[in-house]
Amino acid sequence: MPEDAKKSPDATSQSWNPETYARNARFVAELGAPVVELLAPRAGERILDLGCGDGALTLKLKSLGCDVVGVDSSAAQVLAARKLGLDARVMRADDLEYGTEFDAVFSNAVLHWIKHPDAVITGVWRALRSPGRFVGEFGGHGNIATIKKALVDALARRGLDGEAANPWYYPTAEEYSERLAKAGFRVRSIALIPRPTELPGDMVAWLETFGESFTRLLPPTERAAFIAEVQGMLRPQLSDAAGKWTADYVRLRFAAEKPAAP
Repeated sequence: MPEDAKKSPDATSQSWNPETYARNARFVAELGAPVVELLAPRAGERILDLGCGDGALTLKLKSLGCDVVGVDSSAAQVLAARKLGLDARVMRADDLEYGTEFDAVFSNAVLHWIKHPDAVITGVWRALRSPGRFVGEFGGHGNIATIKKALVDALARRGLDGEAANPWYYPTAEEYSERLAKAGFRVRSIALIPRPTELPGDMVAWLETFGESFTRLLPPTERAAFIAEVQGMLRPQLSDAAGKWTADYVRLRFAAEKPAAP
């Protein structure tokens, strides 16, 4: 069956709590500034923020004078974005409902949660006017490799298939470039960017925020011990002597164009 023959939700086994996300993962939006710069938004442009979350970067685009619509699969995150006065809507990134409506589509730290990239790219193409821009950043090949291995290994010791629980899609630059080109986009730039990222708190908070697809395989009474075990496995590699944790992030940043109509 082709990869996109059957769609799935944006984050198959992951739910989002806006308060928890803001506390443990605000760095995600804060580190998205270079992607906004790559987008080079112009006042008056109509922009789709694909996977807007609680609207932190959507608000930035609006402050620059853009007409912005944010979409996210999480109703709770969309509600948080609306509380900021944003036009935010519940919609899956692999099932966009727009046609030739936007000058640009922007996405930060979202596309690695979607296992059907061709459906996303096709929907973006359809949503864009001609000419139009698709600019984004998400987890690329090698992203959080150390963390993922620890999660998978800890589940394997319990007789569970951690690879099957993996919710992430981390492509190489070559693979994603080929997907964009196949849809008709001209790739202006694309690159993997190693970005070790200091976490705002303990690794436990990161695992609780982002590792739900792994922990949900276990009974609730066993999850805390599982997370503590994974934390212990990661400590020698990702924690320094002062107890500061750094996640082994690798980002894939790209800019592509939908050409002007002939």
